[in-house]
Amino acid sequence: MITARDGVASTMTVNPGSIGIWRPAFQLDAELATEVEKLGYGAIWVGGSPPEDLEIVETLLDATEHIAVATGIVNMWQADPDALARSCHRIEAKHPGRFLLGVGVGHREATQEYQKPYDKIVSYLDALAAADVPGSATVLAALGPRVLRLSAERTAGAHPYLTTPEHTRRAREILGDGVLLAPEQKVVLESDPERARRQARPMVSRYLELTNYAGNLRRLGWTDTDLVDGGSDALIDALAVHGDADTIVRGVRAHLDAGADHVCVQVLPMDIDPLPAYRAIADAMGLSTAV
Repeated sequence: MITARDGVASTMTVNPGSIGIWRPAFQLDAELATEVEKLGYGAIWVGGSPPEDLEIVETLLDATEHIAVATGIVNMWQADPDALARSCHRIEAKHPGRFLLGVGVGHREATQEYQKPYDKIVSYLDALAAADVPGSATVLAALGPRVLRLSAERTAGAHPYLTTPEHTRRAREILGDGVLLAPEQKVVLESDPERARRQARPMVSRYLELTNYAGNLRRLGWTDTDLVDGGSDALIDALAVHGDADTIVRGVRAHLDAGADHVCVQVLPMDIDPLPAYRAIADAMGLSTAV
C-alpha cells in the first residue's frame, strides 16, 4: 500500500501489489480473473477505454475475492464524469477498497475535439471530485512532466503506458516519494529474438505514429529512425521485453528498481491465451508463494 507524508496518495486504500496484468476489456472475463488471482497477481488492469458503466470491472470483482481491479484507462473524452462517478460509487459500495479508477485523455488522433488536453484533465478531475470520487482512489494516465506533476497533486499517482525503465526513473524523480507509479510493460514469452519481434511489432507499431507516445519516446532519446517502419529492433526490444520467464522478470524488475511501485504486465501477441505466460512469470517471481 502506498503511503506518503503529504498529498492525495497518503490516503490511498487500494492495494494493487507490485505486479498486475493488463488486458483490453474485451479480452477479460471472470475465468481469467479467477486464474490470475490464484497465481498471485495483485491487480487486473482493464485497458481499451472501458465504458463509463464499468460493468466489466464489476464482473471481475464479483468473480474474485481480493485482487484489485483498475482501469487503464477510462477515456475522458468518451465517458461522462457524472455517470462514471455513479458507477464508481456502485462498485465501491459492493467491493470496498478494491477498485482503482484510471482516467486519461488518450491521444489526439482518436478524438476530434482534442484541444487543450491539460485543461480537459483538470476539469474532468474537478467533476469527479464534485461527485465525491476521491483522488486517493484515482490514477492518471501520464507521460510528460506536466501531467505527471498533476497526477501527484490531484490523484494517487500515475499510470504511464508504453514506457521504459528510464521513463520510470524520470517519472519517479518528478512524482517524488509516496506517489503510486504503475507503468505498463509489454512482454513476449519467446526466446527467439526475431520471432519475438514479429509477435510484438504489430501491437507496438500502432502507437509509434501517435503524437503523445512518439513525443515521449523522443524525450527518452529515441530518434525518428527508431520510430519508422514499425520500430527499430532496439526500440521493440525495449518496449516489449522478450525471452524466457527469467528474462522477462528481469525486465519487469527493472521498472521496480527504477522507482515503480507496481508494474502492469501485458502479454503479447494479443491473439494467444495469455495464461501460460502469466503462469510462467508468476512462478519465476514467486508470486503464488506470497499469496
